Amino acid sequence: MYVSVARQGGEALLKKIEARLGDPFKGLYETIDVPYTMYRIFKGTELIGYIHGVNQKGLYGGIQVFLALNLDGTIRAFYFQKMTNQSAQLLRDPAFGKQFVGLNLLDFDQYDVAAQAAKAGSKIAAIKNPAPSAEGDFQAALRGAKKNLILCDVFLFGSRNVK
Repeated sequence: MYVSVARQGGEALLKKIEARLGDPFKGLYETIDVPYTMYRIFKGTELIGYIHGVNQKGLYGGIQVFLALNLDGTIRAFYFQKMTNQSAQLLRDPAFGKQFVGLNLLDFDQYDVAAQAAKAGSKIAAIKNPAPSAEGDFQAALRGAKKNLILCDVFLFGSRNVK
């Protein structure tokens, strides 16, 4: 399924997404007309989930943050399809990605993208950065995950996970 903010709701939808994210879209990776591909996961003929990735600006270039979600929008897997960083191996380690499994958009509402801070005691605050020298890319990964969940909520789940 191919979607874009421009085709699905335009400027009004963009403002809602930015408000939920807590940070404006900016740069090459976040324009109103960026096309998003939402992949459906089937087991036989039964729909069991979705995969979606977003581009996020990293320290040394673009980062691609991918999530596999179940039908209620809960993260089943987190991974980087693309990342250029001296610490990329640590951030790509499956143990890092497993910290995201079971989280959803309501959990990520506890993460303030602009301040790069999670509410104390929240599930997001419990996510540990395995590469302290790559703090910027760690924060980009959190922002990318939240942005990804918001876009999936809008385009796949009809904004049912609105707080």
